[in-house]
Amino acid sequence: MKMYQLFIMSLLLIVVSCTLDKTDYESEINTVVPEHYEFKQATAVNKDGYTISIETLNGIFYQGYNEIRLKVLDTQTNENINVSDVTFLPIMTKADGNKTSCPYQYTLDYKPDGKYYSGYSVFTDISNTAANWKLYLSFTVNKKMYKVNKDVTVNEQTNKNLNMTSFTGNDGEQYYIALIAPQKPKVAENKLVAGIYKFNKPVASTGNFPDPSQFSYSEVKGYTLQLDPRMPEPSMGNHSSPNNQDLIQGNNGLYHGVVNYTMTGNWTLNFIMLDQNGKIIKGTKVSTDFTPGVPGAKSELFIDTLF
Repeated sequence: MKMYQLFIMSLLLIVVSCTLDKTDYESEINTVVPEHYEFKQATAVNKDGYTISIETLNGIFYQGYNEIRLKVLDTQTNENINVSDVTFLPIMTKADGNKTSCPYQYTLDYKPDGKYYSGYSVFTDISNTAANWKLYLSFTVNKKMYKVNKDVTVNEQTNKNLNMTSFTGNDGEQYYIALIAPQKPKVAENKLVAGIYKFNKPVASTGNFPDPSQFSYSEVKGYTLQLDPRMPEPSMGNHSSPNNQDLIQGNNGLYHGVVNYTMTGNWTLNFIMLDQNGKIIKGTKVSTDFTPGVPGAKSELFIDTLF
C-alpha cells in the first residue's frame, strides 16, 4: 500500500513538472503589470514649416490598440495650426516586400478641448527585421494638401490585459479583437472594453500608393462577444467566476462588458463571437469540468490576461 502511495505521488509530481515546463505560471504571476495614463509624443516629422506631432500613451507605439492624438504645429512658434482633412494610414512592409496594414482610423476627429486630432491604430506586429512600419499622413492648410510619411517602431505590449488576437471567421472574413480596458484589473467586477475589427477585401486599386482602399478596415457592427473567463493554471482547475457580462457594442463603436476576477493571476478570456443574426463567427464552449493537475481547456477563440 505504501509503495502504491509513493507511486501515485511521483506520478503527480511528473504531471505538474511537465505542465510547468510548458507554461511558467509562477514567473508570470510575479510580473509587474504596467499602467500608462499620460500621453506623450511618440514621433514627429517636419514639413514646409509645420511640425506634425503624434502622441500615444507613454509615448510608445505598442502591438495592439493605440489611441492616437495628432497635432499640427507651426515649427517656429510651436503653436497649433488650423488644419483640416487630417488622415492617418499605417503600412507594414514585410521582408519579402509585401505591404499590409492593420485596423486603424483613416480620417481623424478633431477634439477642440484638447486641440488635437483623435484616432486609433491596432498594430498587429512588432517592428523587427521582418516587419517595418511607416505612417502616411496628410492634412490641409488653406486649401493646400500636405503629405508626409514617417518610419516608426512598434514595441511588444508587456501588459497582457491589453493583448489582442486575429483570426479567420467561419464566414471567411479576417477579424481582429483588441483589449482596451482595464489596464490593471482589480479583484472585483471590472468593466471590460475591446475593439472588434474586420479587414475589407480590396477592389480595384487606383494605382497610386498609398491607396487607402487597398488597406481598409472597419469596426464590426452589432455583434456579440460571449464571455467565459477561466483560470487555466493546473492548480486552479479551470474554474470560472460569476456575474460576467457579454460584450456588446456601445455608442463609441467599442464593445463593453464585465469580467469578474475573483483573484489575481493568469486568466483566459474565452469568447464566442456572434454576428447580428446570432450566427457563430468563431469560438467554442469551454468545458465546466474541474481539471486539477492539467491546464484548463480554452475556446477556439480566446485572449490570455494577467494581473
